[in-house]
Amino acid sequence: MGSPEFAIPILKTLANSYEVVGVVTQPDRPAGRGRKVKPPPIKNLAQELNLSVIQPPKVHNPGTINQLIKWKSDVIVVAAFGQILRKNVLEIPKYGCINVHASLLPRWRGAAPINAAIYHGDTETGITIMKMDKGLDTGPIISQQTIQIDPTDDAGTLSKKLAELGGKLIVEILSQYLSGEIPIQPQDDTQATYAPMLKKEDGLLDFTQSTEQLERKVKAFSPWPGTFMYWADKTLKIHKAQANYQASGEPGKTTRRDNLPGVYTKDGVLILDEVQPAGKKRMPGRVFLNGAKDWGIGN
Repeated sequence: MGSPEFAIPILKTLANSYEVVGVVTQPDRPAGRGRKVKPPPIKNLAQELNLSVIQPPKVHNPGTINQLIKWKSDVIVVAAFGQILRKNVLEIPKYGCINVHASLLPRWRGAAPINAAIYHGDTETGITIMKMDKGLDTGPIISQQTIQIDPTDDAGTLSKKLAELGGKLIVEILSQYLSGEIPIQPQDDTQATYAPMLKKEDGLLDFTQSTEQLERKVKAFSPWPGTFMYWADKTLKIHKAQANYQASGEPGKTTRRDNLPGVYTKDGVLILDEVQPAGKKRMPGRVFLNGAKDWGIGN
């Protein structure tokens, strides 16, 4: 069970080592500027591998339950599926459902663990393989592996690293789990933190925050849901930015630094390296300034 790009390496490695009897993913949905209906990335891979695919709007509906029972799977592997599994699904396979989660549980339970790790300044993260229970990422831990978060990582690059790691780890430990060789450990609930699902409006930058916080947010929200500010009564998307502490001014006021657009923050300037004005393509900050004559005037 999986849906986005993150799930692809997990399915690939499983299909190379085990008999995958079926794939469950989210329904096709409109996406992009044209709002054309597109399948989840995992559906495309499943079809390439000639695997049976179902796309239930609700995984716990009777038809889906019947199909899961017919497949007679020993175990269900879940990777960023996007739906909550109830008890009636969790109890179908002989060895339960196990989840490939992109954090070092119990830190960053929830829908957006990769974004949360970057936004909160974590220096490391990793993959947790856990046996699922009825709680949200609360089940016992089967295995974990840690990686460092590179200072240049954004959520997109870190997600790719973690997806590859998840694919390797699940195949390394699955046979041992199925044979009962791995002791599973309960999570320490007192150490739990939560990473809620992100929405587009969460990407609005608050320039009363510190420069470091804002720089981290741009990375944490890239490529989705993205960060933005308002300028000249229009939305300006911020794709890449860096901290600068060599000047100070009123938070939210625009400025120019080394021919790049910047915005004053609580303790410095956020330099906008790559932006996207409303209705236009992404562009370097320097190019944006050529057409933004009023940016930073008088600052």
